[in-house]
Amino acid sequence: MRKVYIFDSTLRDGSQAQGISFSVSDKMKIVKKLDEIGINYIEAGNPGSNPKDREFFREIKQIPLKNAKICAFGSTRKIGIKAKDDQNLKELINAGTSVIAIFGKAWDFHVTDIIKTTLEENLNMIYDSIMYLKLHNKEVIFDAEHFFDGYKKNKDYAIKVLLVAEKAGADSLVLCDTNGGTMPFEVSEILKELIDKYHFKNLGIHCHNDSGNAVANSIIAVKYGVNHVQGTITGFGERCGNANLSTIIADLQVKMGYDIITPKNLEQLTATYRYICEVSNVIPNEKEPYVGSYAFAHKGGMHIDAVYKNPHSFEHAPPETVGNERKILMSEVSGRSTVMSIINSVDPNIKKDSDQVKKIIERLKELEYQGYQFEGAEGSFELLVRKELGLFRPFFHLIEYKMMIDKPSTTDKSATVAMKIKVNETVEVTAADGYGPVNALDIALRKALSVFYKSISSMYLTDYKVRVIGTEKATSAKVRVIIESTDGHKTWTTIGVSSDIIEASFEALVDSVEYSLLKEENKNEQKCHDNDTKDISGTCRA
Repeated sequence: MRKVYIFDSTLRDGSQAQGISFSVSDKMKIVKKLDEIGINYIEAGNPGSNPKDREFFREIKQIPLKNAKICAFGSTRKIGIKAKDDQNLKELINAGTSVIAIFGKAWDFHVTDIIKTTLEENLNMIYDSIMYLKLHNKEVIFDAEHFFDGYKKNKDYAIKVLLVAEKAGADSLVLCDTNGGTMPFEVSEILKELIDKYHFKNLGIHCHNDSGNAVANSIIAVKYGVNHVQGTITGFGERCGNANLSTIIADLQVKMGYDIITPKNLEQLTATYRYICEVSNVIPNEKEPYVGSYAFAHKGGMHIDAVYKNPHSFEHAPPETVGNERKILMSEVSGRSTVMSIINSVDPNIKKDSDQVKKIIERLKELEYQGYQFEGAEGSFELLVRKELGLFRPFFHLIEYKMMIDKPSTTDKSATVAMKIKVNETVEVTAADGYGPVNALDIALRKALSVFYKSISSMYLTDYKVRVIGTEKATSAKVRVIIESTDGHKTWTTIGVSSDIIEASFEALVDSVEYSLLKEENKNEQKCHDNDTKDISGTCRA
């Protein structure tokens, strides 16, 4: 099959999303991650627009990349001047990238009413700018801005824009659905005419998601002959966002058979998506296709039973293909087989009709009646199973904590926690300030435990949710706290419920830490078993 190139614009178009602001360091991290996964082009910013982007282009020259080409972005020359005198084009050349993307207007309305020039001058601006960049031996990607809207309003002029860019030597002609309102059937009709009637080659597609069709439009465009797809790996972008490349890459490779990235890199797709969300300080979309934490989550009892028999029954693709994992959500509608999967992951010898299973199910129902919801807290549920089976040994015991909150506070850190814990026979006392009571509790607990468990430093909280249960009780109502944590590789969630929000938060924090330490202990035991590194007394030395 023909090669399809992936062009990521997270650092340029993605940065235009509300709430997104990348530092130079953030950009460097994202570039490295996109390069590792095998992205072909990384549009990294506009050197003519701000000093931060200019600094980035200086810094990135020092970083060797294996797969990606760095691309600088800018506009065509200004009205009424020569290309060689345009400061923006000079900045693009000075950025030192081998690839440059420039945009020009393809909709006559934008030419006459927005940038206020003639249709002929707009064509000259496009031609002159591309020629100037080609004279400097640059690979030029031309973004025909508002192409689809322009094509629908004035087809002849939109075609002229592409012909002029092609004549000037543009290496790729990218059709932009800038307003994001084009329908998939329109994209297919327009692409068919461009290729069959006008014989355009090296076409690209750049879609926004304002009508919810960015991914569909990109996929349709590839089917009809486009070989260059633009978007952002997370779907970040202005307004409703850009085409989501994590979905597009998986669709093209898993569903359509294109060789987009290596299968090994495809297995890193979920981790890459979550990493870039983390660097961008954005909570990952749990329902994102392929890479979301709910993408392969099952809750209904009959669905779960079918998935156990054959995953293909309720999954369109194997989750491990994109580095994700199947989740069986725990709830009162999940069925006994769901509970058994967790129980048997702890102790494979327990039978379905045993008293232990009945006891765990009764405990599950009792806790859900109290307000717990284990479908979003698999870490807490595994700990519950271990406790009910007598297979849990606490890693520490809380003796007490005391909290002081200053209002008004003289600093940003308004809460102070003094904490005393016990590990085996050793007592540790510590204190910590935080931006609030929960933050102070989190810092104090991990500070105390770090004396005994070094791995605690690698885990951190990524999300914190509070839900009021029984609102008729007003301020005395129970709250459910869900905490999401990670060690950089695996993510888990834990839960706490109480009429005291601090108590509920601390319960979820303790479960999060206990789960992390449990997994670390299991990993060390496995390493010890694999390497047979026990001393004469039988103690593991891993």
